[in-house]
Parts: sequence; C-alpha cells; structure tokens
Amino acid sequence: MVLTSESQASFDRETDEGWWESVLADEDKIFHAENGLNCSPCEHGSNSAIDWDCVRRVFEQDQVVMMEVTGFNRGGLLVQNNGIQGFIPVSHLVNLPSEVKEEERQVELADYIGKSLYVKIIECEEDQERIVFSERAAQAGEGKRKELFESLKPGNIACGIVTNITDFGAFVDLGGVEGLVHVSEISWGRVDKPANKLKIGDAVKVVILQINETNSRIALSIKRLYPNPWEKMMRIYKPGDIVQAELTSITRFGVFAKLDEGIEGLIHISSFPDELRGKDIAKYFLPGQHVQVKILHIDVDRRRLGLGLINQE
Repeated sequence: MVLTSESQASFDRETDEGWWESVLADEDKIFHAENGLNCSPCEHGSNSAIDWDCVRRVFEQDQVVMMEVTGFNRGGLLVQNNGIQGFIPVSHLVNLPSEVKEEERQVELADYIGKSLYVKIIECEEDQERIVFSERAAQAGEGKRKELFESLKPGNIACGIVTNITDFGAFVDLGGVEGLVHVSEISWGRVDKPANKLKIGDAVKVVILQINETNSRIALSIKRLYPNPWEKMMRIYKPGDIVQAELTSITRFGVFAKLDEGIEGLIHISSFPDELRGKDIAKYFLPGQHVQVKILHIDVDRRRLGLGLINQE
C-alpha cells in the first residue's frame, strides 16, 4: 500500500515537529541474548561518567550489550556498565508481566537488582544525558535495526506485536524496532482509550506513516488500512435523515451512537425528548442498545457527527 499525496499531506498537517516530543515526554511512557556478546562495551569508561563516543558507537552499530541492574523506579530499571548508564522501560523487559498491580510490579522490579541483562540502546540524547535500553529489542540480534530501517518505507504495510499501551497510543514491535500507533491513528471512529481497542500481545497490521532513523521513531497507523468512512458521509447522508444507530457509551452530557459505517456521533442531552430532561439517562439507555436517530449535522473536516434522538415507541 502506498499513501496517496492527499493522505500523506493530511498526516503532515496533523503532525508537527513537537509531536513526538509531546507524546513521549514522560520517561515512564517511552518506548536473551546468546553468550559471547559484548559484556563491557566501553573498556575505558567508568560507572561515574558516560562515555558518549562509546554510546554512539554501540547505538549506531546496533550492538547487544550486557548491563547490570542497579536500581528501579515506577517506570522501569536503572542499569549501568563501564561508561554507559541508563533506563529500561517496563514495556521493554522480556519476562515482566505487562498487566500486574503496582505493588506486584515493584516487587518484580526489585528482584532484578544485581542481575545482568543483554540489551540494546534504542534512544540516546546526549544533550539530555538520556539513554534508553530495550531487552526486548536485543532478542532480534545485532544489526537488525539497520536492516529494518533500510527495508521499511512510508506507505508500506507491516505486521507486528503490540508491546505497550498508553493513553496516547500503542507501541508495536516490528521485529526489533518499535513504532507508535498514535491514538488518533487507531480507528476512524472515536477512541477514548487505546486499551479499549488493543491488547498487549495482539498481532496487528499497520501502515508505515513516518520514519526517523536518527532517533529510531516510527509513526504507524491501523486505521489507514481501511477506507475513510468520513469521505462518503456527505454522499450517503444529509441533515434530517433518520437512521438506526447502536449506542456505544453513556455520558453525563448525552450518549454516543454508532452508525452502520462505524462512525460515532453524539446525541446531546439537549436533543432528548422533554420527558427525559433532568433524569439519569443511564437508567434509560445501555451500550449496545439500538435506537432511531436523526442526523442533525455532519462536519467532515472536524469529524463531528451530531445526532438527535427520535422518540422510541
């Protein structure tokens, strides 16, 4: 699949230079190897200072190195070796269960202290003195990142495994390199929480949107595997049409309902019949319930669909 100039331009409009920085600002949310690998990557370094020449070499050559776990925090493990020290996010640990209670996670992380792990550097930013490692990426073997970046192109379709889910999207392992499916790229419909659409361990197909080999970041999309239903909304519907819809969620200001095309619209409480005004609407509506609605307005550019509730017999 190749992105059309129109769809690429659309993505470019939605993405600016600060996009990655804004969604990856929190370190907690950032993104075994065989014997004989590099156990002391920086022979002339020390644990008190970072040898950035060595770090860059290890990163650029996509080497697998051994690091000792010296501590932990809520987001992952602190590791170091001669001339290198940094952080392994929880989502990049191979044997740590992804869905455990916070107290259990802290116990599991504490158990790593003193152990050595084979890892890869997946991000290094000297100006911020920031080095991020991945045990999961190390499983792919040395040099795999470069191979992937040479083979992946914007518009390609790839297969991967969901490795981590956050409020801003889902990370997908493409075979040694992770990409991000931003929440806005998961579905053409409304997505309140990525965890409602995807689960860790899911095998998914994705479209490559954008690649930045310098910092190993790949922007992915799931929704662009499918036609954009908003493009035909104006052709098949007009304000005043009465259609059937399925309720998807109940809020204090109204209910969301999904049309057959998968597009969700809001039935604002102000459009409810008089007899329902001021009442607890959760007592009258349930997700999955089918209702008749009137299309009030369609805003394709903003992807907004306004619906009105028709009196139910």
